[in-house]
Amino acid sequence: MSKSGKNRPPLVADNRYSRRAEQTAKKPEPKKKSPKKRRSPAPRKRRGPIGMILALFGGILRLIWGTIWRGGAIVALIIAGAVWYKSTTLPDMAELIDGRARGSVTMLDRNGREFAWRGDQFAGMITAESVSPNLRNAVVATEDKRFYSHFGVSPRGVLGAIRSNLRSGNGPLSGSGGSTITQQTAKLLCQGQPFDRTIWESEAAYEADCRQTTLWRKITEAVYAMSMELEYTKDEILTIYLNRAYLGAGTRGFEAASQRYFGVSSSEVNPAQAALLAGLLKAPSSYAPTSNLQRSWDRASVVVGLMEDQGYITAAQAQDALNNPAQIVSNARGREGGYFADWVMDSGPSYFTDDTTEDVIISTTFDPKIQQAAEDALAWVFENKVKEGSNAQAAIVVMSADGAVRAMVGGRELTSGGSFNRATQALRQTGSLFKPFVFAAALELGHRPMEIINDAPMCMNIAGSGEWCPQNYDRQFKGPITLTQALQESRNIPTILLSESVGREAVRSVANGFGLSAELAQGPALALGVSESTPLEMTGAYAGILNGGSSVTPYGMNELRLRRDDTPLMGSGGGIGERVIREENARKLTWMMTQVVEHGTGQRARIDGWQIAGKSGTTQALRDAWFIGFTADYVTGVWMGYDDNTPMSGVTGGSLPAEIWHETMVRVLEDMVPLPLPTIAPSSEPAGPVMSDAEAENLINLILRELQR
Repeated sequence: MSKSGKNRPPLVADNRYSRRAEQTAKKPEPKKKSPKKRRSPAPRKRRGPIGMILALFGGILRLIWGTIWRGGAIVALIIAGAVWYKSTTLPDMAELIDGRARGSVTMLDRNGREFAWRGDQFAGMITAESVSPNLRNAVVATEDKRFYSHFGVSPRGVLGAIRSNLRSGNGPLSGSGGSTITQQTAKLLCQGQPFDRTIWESEAAYEADCRQTTLWRKITEAVYAMSMELEYTKDEILTIYLNRAYLGAGTRGFEAASQRYFGVSSSEVNPAQAALLAGLLKAPSSYAPTSNLQRSWDRASVVVGLMEDQGYITAAQAQDALNNPAQIVSNARGREGGYFADWVMDSGPSYFTDDTTEDVIISTTFDPKIQQAAEDALAWVFENKVKEGSNAQAAIVVMSADGAVRAMVGGRELTSGGSFNRATQALRQTGSLFKPFVFAAALELGHRPMEIINDAPMCMNIAGSGEWCPQNYDRQFKGPITLTQALQESRNIPTILLSESVGREAVRSVANGFGLSAELAQGPALALGVSESTPLEMTGAYAGILNGGSSVTPYGMNELRLRRDDTPLMGSGGGIGERVIREENARKLTWMMTQVVEHGTGQRARIDGWQIAGKSGTTQALRDAWFIGFTADYVTGVWMGYDDNTPMSGVTGGSLPAEIWHETMVRVLEDMVPLPLPTIAPSSEPAGPVMSDAEAENLINLILRELQR
């Protein structure tokens, strides 16, 4: 056995491979990436109580946030869908311009000038482009300065309003609303819900309900506003707003308000006028210039400042607007001829007046100059002739001979509308004002103005009442006097004798023919005016005497038509009617009544240079005092008394009523040329007596026997 490899050469590693392996071994091996060393986890720290609470709180926040943004996204999608759907249901913009359920009535005076309005006035459509830039800018500056940049709702405005309300101690929705013009328009449209009489008893109740502010209504209002922004342009939204806004004094839309307050179109207003109009939006009734002009100016100055701050007007323009505030036209208050306007409304059919659904134009007989004369006269007499604190009332009616009423005062409350109209509604005893109809009947039956009648004591036995011994006002008896003197001095005894002579039925027939419609007394006191009538009716009856003996129906309407339609739908419905007495006798009676003013109980009514006929009237215990007189142009009636029938102190028809008549007609006749009355004067020689003393006594006995049957 060989020896263990002590003597062998050492093995070389290269010799253990083949050549190929040798070649391969010569190639460098690719460098291998060393594997990443895994960090050993840090040892967990034990959480204390605070850490556990913070972790729990963080988890809750993450949960809440996740819920909020997911819920918000869902709500946003719902709102977007609601906005889109609502926008598809909106009508054409033009259909939203005039949403009134009722129409309006505009009255024109005898010269064609507007003087009174009833209902909400709408003067026609205007657009954001057609109005004056001053007005458009004033509205935007005041109501919504970011109007052209927001999407219908202003979050910044809402948050600011809530903050302001809370600071003021109100609820978040009480006070400022932060509403955009678009939201205000949505509210004006009641979010598209039309007026329904089965739900709301009136249009006012409907609008009040639409203005109610609740959280849900604010939400739906915002949706409606955004849908409007999607469907209409900004100028279309502003157009709706400019036409629908209520601006006080019964005006709807800026065109009606501009014409009402300034007498110009909304396209012509200057910065001062624009500021006043825009200022009304905050509180139309409170800031209306017809209510308080100074308050409206104060509000307008705020608007002027906003317009200047936002660059719509220069500092110089702003100062000019402040120095020269907007002035309203004289008839803007709509109180001119209030009693007359109320009477015209009551005299027309309700479907064209109080309940009209159309815009109606009524041409009237009203004369503003005469109305002012009557109002000034009444105020002057009560200020200078009546005891301070007196509650006495008065009424005045002025009309032409054909019954066309030119002026009407229904009481001392000259600015009141809708109040009790004593000229048309107060039924009062007429007293001696009735006597001309007794004399008219006598003239018609052949008696003459200068015939003699006996003014002597007399008594009559009235069935069921006993003996009646009438007296003259002065408790005196003149004996034989003419009919003219009896009327001139308003003697009771001769008038009763004359009435019984011609017959009460004849007297009633004449009085009824001249328009006295109330039931007339049956007894002999008929001649003394114990029956009742209104000032309008009595003045109309006297107009029949002036026009030559024909009846008249007092009227205030000339014609009625719809706005933008020249075809009359109604005429006057009044004027001269049938003949009552012959013209000759009407002229004789007129002459007799001139003697009342020249020499009798109506002397306080005299006006230098003018021929006037008239008659005074005073009722028992001085409860009513009248004077009605006429010139060739006008008949004017005056009544005075207390509403509760309290007796007056020393007031007769020939005193204060005659003075009111005088003061009225002095103003009416100013600058007019005097015209003579159409009269027929009798011969200056007295004619034979109507009755001798014996004949008068026989007549009395005959009357007594008839009454005793």
